[in-house]
Amino acid sequence: MTLKISAARRAALAGAYASVLLAGVAAMPAVYAAEVTGDRIVKADSEPQNWLTNNRDYTAQRFSPLDTINKTNASGLKLLYSVALNNLVPNYTESTPLAEDGFLYLTDTWGVVYKIDATSGDVGRIVWSMDPGQEKASQANRGVALAGDFVISVANGPARLIASSKETGEVMWEKDVTGDTPRVELTGAPLLVNGKILVGAAGGDAGTRTWLAAYDVATGDEIWKKYNIPAPGEPGSETWTDGNNAWETGGGAMYTTGSYDPAKNQLYWGTGNPVPPYDPSVRAGDNLFTNSVLSRNPDTGDMNWYFQYTPNDAWDYDESGTHILFTSGDQTLITHSGRNGFLYTFEADNGLFLKAEPYAEGINWTKGIDPKTGKPLEYDSAQQLQTYSVETHRTADEPTKRACPANVGGNNFWPSTLSRKTNLIYIPAITGCVEYTTDPAKHTVELGFGGGGYVVNERLESELIAADPVSGEIKKRVQLKYPNYSGALSTAGGLVFTALMDGTLIAFDDETLDEVWKINVGVGFTAPPMTFAVGDKQYIAIASGLSGSARGKLRMTPELAEQRNSAMLFVFGL
Repeated sequence: MTLKISAARRAALAGAYASVLLAGVAAMPAVYAAEVTGDRIVKADSEPQNWLTNNRDYTAQRFSPLDTINKTNASGLKLLYSVALNNLVPNYTESTPLAEDGFLYLTDTWGVVYKIDATSGDVGRIVWSMDPGQEKASQANRGVALAGDFVISVANGPARLIASSKETGEVMWEKDVTGDTPRVELTGAPLLVNGKILVGAAGGDAGTRTWLAAYDVATGDEIWKKYNIPAPGEPGSETWTDGNNAWETGGGAMYTTGSYDPAKNQLYWGTGNPVPPYDPSVRAGDNLFTNSVLSRNPDTGDMNWYFQYTPNDAWDYDESGTHILFTSGDQTLITHSGRNGFLYTFEADNGLFLKAEPYAEGINWTKGIDPKTGKPLEYDSAQQLQTYSVETHRTADEPTKRACPANVGGNNFWPSTLSRKTNLIYIPAITGCVEYTTDPAKHTVELGFGGGGYVVNERLESELIAADPVSGEIKKRVQLKYPNYSGALSTAGGLVFTALMDGTLIAFDDETLDEVWKINVGVGFTAPPMTFAVGDKQYIAIASGLSGSARGKLRMTPELAEQRNSAMLFVFGL
């Protein structure tokens, strides 16, 4: 069954949902699956067969306690079945499937939500799909949230939150969340916390003043919204000293899903680059709260603390990627594999900076991170424009410079994983550099807000890096032949999974990083792997298809020039 929302229906829903929904809910068939609550997510280990939220639990570790598939038998993994998702162009997905009681929920790049019956173990059948009628070019869409009896999804054109019945796919409510940010996009999977749906705004590079907001699960009504870029007079506004009102289009996108500490009732959400990304001269100052991690109270949106990684960024080194919670002794800490090539560790309750060590090789935009402040060594708080490395600093006379890592990282939206078995973080990272050019004409919506651009003039590959998040010590690294836009998964079976743009899915030994198993399915990945179980059988699942950005990184990879694209779900088992 496929449900599609037309523009006319959206208009009707906006004016008449309250009474219609009450009648509709009463007429719905009985709900067979248990409601998904925050308490279930907190206690995710008590139902290891399921994967109930984007990063499995609130820590964002992406570690599964399942161990039926392990390093002793993983060599016997095989493709059990695949499911084609759509025939649209572009045709890909960046979604992590959620799993509950053998049913999977995921999205494609058009915001279409799919419920797939995976209970048989040898075939996946689409139970229903909900098409939101996305009316413009596709956007990244990284998945859904399960909340109560709803599947909460995001869609664009306009930016919307949509609640569908978990059982039937029927749309229960839909909310246009564009507000006063006309170029806003929603790309990250929503997060259920304390009976609220949390979602961050993307579209920063289009000149959007982005935000984090909370919505009521039952109705979609906005509870609070906090902008990432301060308006004049608000705390942090003094870091936008350009005189160009750059704060109005300042960026700071939140394009992935945050993490949450229920004991402290704190959210942790990373923010993206300032805009224009490649010309800091028109946005003088540190540009808070871009390139930062923000801790907020989920009930009020009030900020607890923040940390900014790269003030006055000139290379698009945003830090919207996952911030992973873990414990060390009696402390709760956060580790973050930065897009700028460094691995950071903080105290979770107050944001106290503890450590930053390079995980990427060949970093040339800075000589290192100050061990006391966490800022780049060359950072000068008295300067409104930061120079950092002369080697990478662009000027009017030298508008093009090569910088490393590339603007995609390092690590980016594709998540790292932290294993509770080894206490190591496994970082999938791009290796290579790009040439940046400043163009002072590109400061408008019409010209793309870039302030310049970049060119890939060398082959990009990737590494999987095992590091100690407390000491920052690199334990092991393996070089991989193709770029990684997928992410990583670790399991109690002693395995780390990741996938590459050429269509290869790989399992590594979590202690040695020796390759245990791999398969190539012929279509590249920009979604991360996950795992679930039905009965006593464990499965590995991953969705496929390369985004336009990913395909652009293959320009210097001639053997993949003719590789085809397809949005598929692949499921593997023993």
